[in-house]
Amino acid sequence: MAYSDQDWPQGTQTLGRGLSIILAVKAGVDTLSELALEIGCTRSTTQRLTAALLQQGWLRLKSTGRYGLGEKLTTLTAQAQTASPLLGLAAPLLQNLNETTGKMVHLGVRSDSHVIYLMRLEGRHPLALRTRTGQHVPLARTGTGRALVLDESESDWARLYRASYRHMPAGLPSWINRMRFYRASDCVFDLEDDEIGVHCVAAPVRDATGAIVASISVTERAGEMPLMRMKALAPQIRQTASQLSAKLGWHELSDVAD
Repeated sequence: MAYSDQDWPQGTQTLGRGLSIILAVKAGVDTLSELALEIGCTRSTTQRLTAALLQQGWLRLKSTGRYGLGEKLTTLTAQAQTASPLLGLAAPLLQNLNETTGKMVHLGVRSDSHVIYLMRLEGRHPLALRTRTGQHVPLARTGTGRALVLDESESDWARLYRASYRHMPAGLPSWINRMRFYRASDCVFDLEDDEIGVHCVAAPVRDATGAIVASISVTERAGEMPLMRMKALAPQIRQTASQLSAKLGWHELSDVAD
């Protein structure tokens, strides 16, 4: 159980339950019955708590009837992330990528099994996307998210896929094969995997230890950025990611001995 009244001082248990509900939704628990089980409360008590969180904007109710994080929480997340030095280092590089390609550019970081979008620069032509700054999206669903897990094991890939595509279990082998190819090329292609009619090219950003700490992506309508165009853009996106990685202290290994 994620929550216990004993963990909170007398008189603050309701606050604890509410925060536990938010953390549970962030982790993917998104139905009333599952939330009640998670916090160890009755369905009626859980419903009262979730109703209050919905009213105040901490949660939202999706069209599917499942719960998601609300605008108030994602806004606070975005504000907190703004203080990160990563944004200051990334901004001029992403601005240049945005201007030279004319396409939408994203910067994302990992939060457990989700990608959080820290920055979104619009392209020359308006592109209606669900993604917005501060939003949490399952890692396996987007190119930006998958670029963050290129170094993970195949068993971790499978776990992330199953969490995001429960309705498509038969697609796992093909998805794993794609991830193998993307890891070899250090670049991810999103071919309408998350949104119909939208393509994305993404590359990982590494810190001084070589660990992936962020990802950069370019997004466009599929008709404006077909596969051949994606392949042509990939080196530029990888280069931008490498430049940001260098600012974080990472250096690519050279084939030339010292």
